[in-house]
Amino acid sequence: MRAMRYLIALLALAGMVVSILALRVHYSTESQPCSINEKWDCGVVNHSPFAEVAHIPVAALGIVGYLVLAGLALMRRRILLALAAIVGLGFALYLTHIEKDVLMAWCIYCVISQGIIALTTLLSLWWVAMDRIRRNRESNRI
Repeated sequence: MRAMRYLIALLALAGMVVSILALRVHYSTESQPCSINEKWDCGVVNHSPFAEVAHIPVAALGIVGYLVLAGLALMRRRILLALAAIVGLGFALYLTHIEKDVLMAWCIYCVISQGIIALTTLLSLWWVAMDRIRRNRESNRI
């Protein structure tokens, strides 16, 4: 269980890297290496009107979000971490819907980020559950 906070922080670091790559695409006007075909094109996704919230790039929100997740994990704030991860997953699922149903194009960085936030959410919920079980066992011994 002690390694859980480091594993989640490492995942958050990976999420930050992916978000930085997506942010680079957002501000770039060059052809993107992740533009594979008409279905897989980071440029289409990251230059769409859905790539910003209140004039803030979604990728920048991802960087901040992953930084918060890493901080909460390292501070062992399990419940806040799980809540933040659930919010992040909900937002990522919304963006996945936009990619699939509106833009009809996928960004490889976004798909990787979706996997990272999904795994982070599962691990954070598991961490909360295991901590509750441990506390219940300890209180039953008294």
